[in-house]
Amino acid sequence: MKAKLEKLDRGLAAAATSEGVFLSWRLLGEEVTGYSDKGMTGADFHVYRDGKRIALVTDSTNYLDRGGSLDSIYEVRAVAGGVETDGCEPVTPWEGNYMELPLQKPADGMTPRGEAYSYSANDMSVGDVDGDGQYELFVKWDPSNSKDVSHSGYTGPVYIDCYRIDGTLLYRIDLGVNIRAGAHYTQFLVYDFDGDGRAELMFKTAPGTKTMRYDTAGSLLSEAYITILPEDAAAGYSHQDDYRMSSEDYAEHIVQLFMAWHEQEEVAAGRWPASLEACFGIEARFSYPLSREDAQELADYFLDVYAPSRSDRNRLRAFEGFVLKGPEYLTVFSGESGEELQTIRYKPGRYDDGLMWGDYAWNRIEPGNRVDRFLAGAAYLDGAKPYAIFARGYYTRAAVVAYAWDGVRLREVWTADSGWVPMDNPFGDTLRESDGRDEKHGSLARQGAHSLSIADVDGDGCQEIIYGAATIDHDGSILYSSRAVMPPESAAPGEIVKLGHGDALHVAKIDPDRPGLQIFMVHEGGIWGPYGYTLRDAATGEVLFGASAREDVGRGMIGQVDPDWRGLQVWSSEDIFSRNTFGLLSATGEQIDRKAPGTNMSIRWAADMTTQIISGSFEEPVTIQDWKRGCLLTAEGTRSNNGTKGNPCLVADILGDWREELLVRTSDSSSIRIYLSTEATDRKLYTLMHDLQYRVGVAWQNVVYNQPCYPSFYFASDIDWSKVPLPGKPAQGISTV
Repeated sequence: MKAKLEKLDRGLAAAATSEGVFLSWRLLGEEVTGYSDKGMTGADFHVYRDGKRIALVTDSTNYLDRGGSLDSIYEVRAVAGGVETDGCEPVTPWEGNYMELPLQKPADGMTPRGEAYSYSANDMSVGDVDGDGQYELFVKWDPSNSKDVSHSGYTGPVYIDCYRIDGTLLYRIDLGVNIRAGAHYTQFLVYDFDGDGRAELMFKTAPGTKTMRYDTAGSLLSEAYITILPEDAAAGYSHQDDYRMSSEDYAEHIVQLFMAWHEQEEVAAGRWPASLEACFGIEARFSYPLSREDAQELADYFLDVYAPSRSDRNRLRAFEGFVLKGPEYLTVFSGESGEELQTIRYKPGRYDDGLMWGDYAWNRIEPGNRVDRFLAGAAYLDGAKPYAIFARGYYTRAAVVAYAWDGVRLREVWTADSGWVPMDNPFGDTLRESDGRDEKHGSLARQGAHSLSIADVDGDGCQEIIYGAATIDHDGSILYSSRAVMPPESAAPGEIVKLGHGDALHVAKIDPDRPGLQIFMVHEGGIWGPYGYTLRDAATGEVLFGASAREDVGRGMIGQVDPDWRGLQVWSSEDIFSRNTFGLLSATGEQIDRKAPGTNMSIRWAADMTTQIISGSFEEPVTIQDWKRGCLLTAEGTRSNNGTKGNPCLVADILGDWREELLVRTSDSSSIRIYLSTEATDRKLYTLMHDLQYRVGVAWQNVVYNQPCYPSFYFASDIDWSKVPLPGKPAQGISTV
């Protein structure tokens, strides 16, 4: 059984350049029949200008028309066996190398504390919502007071818009006040999960989430809230609820927590101290259950003495804006209309304010932090159809759930849950256990990253979930959880420990001379972990090479930036405490240069299939940099997202040939610009969107710390065309999920 390829049109784009009009279009996966020394074979193409054929293109899917003008009308028709088989919608040239998608910016707002905020366009995704073969664009709007999950404060609500490529706003979904704004909270999936040719939209919702539909003139047609589950409605929950905590709410929350201390699951089981005094290391004074007066006294001690004694950053009296109570849902929306199709409870639920998740157990006490970190993705778990993946947690407990969508109902396929990581004291744990309690999935704990990846790592035709330093097999079992020996310079030489959490993760064919895929990841353990970065075998998790670090290595990237070296190169940010930079390394770990390119985002922009780097953060314009040739593009008037992360809204092959487009917001977020590479290439490759690993990568690119997506094959200047898979070919060894 083969996976069904996404139905796409020709994707023809035309851009005026100083040399003429540059044309770029798609070779579709189903049109490919084999390969040559210049690329894939199959369909060739006739190019028409103003109804007259001007060229036959056989070696690529682009063409420079030196006789064209802004008034020219272009069409491309496929040719198979010398016969034209189809045409495409005619297009006229853009005035430059980008087109603009006009946006409808949400109105400014005010927090309960009277703080003003405004909006900017943030992460994006794409999907064909109406089955016409053309992508619609999804834009997430973030308020200016968007917060990291470890930072206190109120945020404005998040919005997700769906636009046609001409700028028509179809609908806007207001996530409401009960979904906090920030990179860790809203991971949205746009994908055709039921195979009907129309994409759905899925993400975490709550009471207060509603869809607003618009007509072609931009006027509001209707508003509709999602369904509150019957048991929640019966319990009195409503769409008017506001679960955001004020500092006074949080102080009362602690009093209530302490009054019910004797009822805590871990206390009743004898795994946590029976008294809070024992937790805090002070003399026993109170009897349990605590009276309100005694609980208030202990709460004051905790907030004003104990927490500040652990860290001067523990200012819990100012804790506010978090959502730690109330129903949590997962909703499927129609991609075309924004209509709610089904709402279920989000799994797993938060359970508590982070106490069981370890949010109070370290010196830095961070309620609502580890408990509210979410990941999501789409995966062809059986090799034939896509499944939705939603997850919660990665610093301690990690839980991942796979769902099938049949157009009517979500069906849970499997859950991989590490279970709680044991602690002997939730307010000062000394056990430091690394595995969760679940016998089958316990090793998943503490291994996650600020993103995930989806790929067929073991070659069985079914995609796995690379969850940081661990990998979940397509059937929900743990394929492996990588560990290594601590080096002499570490805090515990000789011990075997997990590789642990990291901020950046890349899964690709990095070394073309090794079988299978490889994983490059950076790690934040410093002297408490075995490595600062690793290159691993994706099938087994074996570390192929790496290096230790004194502190958190926060960034890492891969790509062939130097075509003189075989394979993709890997590099990471410097270890800022030791000033040790790992530099630019080859696919086998050989140092190429002490310097390294940027680490924010990459793009396949060049004619020779090398990798370029996207730069620019805060108030700088977005640029595309080539390691050898310098700056290839300065997108004046545009801005990247997420501060130092400096990522564009999206990088994906959504138009034209196999090169990726750069989607980035203007400085005032009045529009999205879609930049097209106009460098002519003689390399012929089908659209990357017809490679399943790449396509699901576009779906998860918006997740937390945005990372590039990669095809399943070796993509570089020295590509071996004979090893590029033919899209849609049946995979071997497919299992049924």
